[in-house]
Amino acid sequence: MPCITRIEARPLDVALKAPFTISGARLDAVSNVAVRLELAGGVSGWGEIPILPTVTPEDQATALAAARRAGAEWIGKEALRWRPLLGALSATLAGAPTVRAGLEMSLLDALARSHGMPLFEYFGGASVSVETDITIPICDPAQAEALASEYRARGFTTLKTKVGGDVDGDIERVRAIRAGHPGCRLILDANEGYDAEQTLAVLCTLRRLGMEPALLEQPVPREDWEGQARVAREAGVPVAADESCRSAEDAARIARDGLAQVINIKLAKCGVAQALEIIAIARASGLGLMIGGMVETRLAMGFSVHLAAGTGAFQWIDLDTPLLLAEDPVRGGYTVNGPRYELGHISAGHGGELTAR
Repeated sequence: MPCITRIEARPLDVALKAPFTISGARLDAVSNVAVRLELAGGVSGWGEIPILPTVTPEDQATALAAARRAGAEWIGKEALRWRPLLGALSATLAGAPTVRAGLEMSLLDALARSHGMPLFEYFGGASVSVETDITIPICDPAQAEALASEYRARGFTTLKTKVGGDVDGDIERVRAIRAGHPGCRLILDANEGYDAEQTLAVLCTLRRLGMEPALLEQPVPREDWEGQARVAREAGVPVAADESCRSAEDAARIARDGLAQVINIKLAKCGVAQALEIIAIARASGLGLMIGGMVETRLAMGFSVHLAAGTGAFQWIDLDTPLLLAEDPVRGGYTVNGPRYELGHISAGHGGELTAR
């Protein structure tokens, strides 16, 4: 059995094309952490720990320290016994889910590479490609319309826009997006920025204007379970739980109490093992699934693309953040054709690694 011989964690700093603004947070550059795990024989796997201030619990320095500390406990362990390793990691890094996710990605990527198997086949081989939406951040209407028009020209059929700040400004941004891309399928993501009354009022206005969204993501704060349930009952459009679903236990509660019609899985929130459990719960409960990310490079997004393509479980694909970066530090991995990510050429793992070691 291959043993884990080395784990490295290093800063992963990348500029953004433009500031990325959501309700409650603004990101001007990516300051993530890359993880490389090596097996006996020299095969390496790669993962990524995203850092999004006010959203993720770690900053870059604490994520680096936690990854190195937890990774040291894996040295000499048998990689094929990955379930016990991930179980122990959940206890060690209970308060650091993004760090856990980065380590889990690197381990499973290394295992798949050691067997000469692409990750999408490991996860079931349902498809060799996915089609992502692309996100318009909180910005002025003129910029939103220009971005929507640009994305229309590039072939994107689903646009997602951040809302949850100024209600009137949110409605004007949606108007502008519709002007720039009249036929797009539109997702609104409030990132906990509304209460239930505001949410329903915004939807009523958009419906009156003929601009009803196809999906409404995390309208109210995570702790407002009553408000979330009300919106899920009364919205008239599917509601996705994002911040409200950080674990399999959260997913079970959402299914049991009718808190959403869709669950958004982000590996940075829950890790790979928990993501597989959430997929099972959603499928058994008749809930839809969305897959998203924080603001990551193609290291983390590549793993998520393989998970989405391999399982075929996701009706909503939101894996666009590498398209928002000013440069691509990743060599190999999926290829991009407009909104479509292609995996058929990948021979092992997720196929990506940092260009400089």
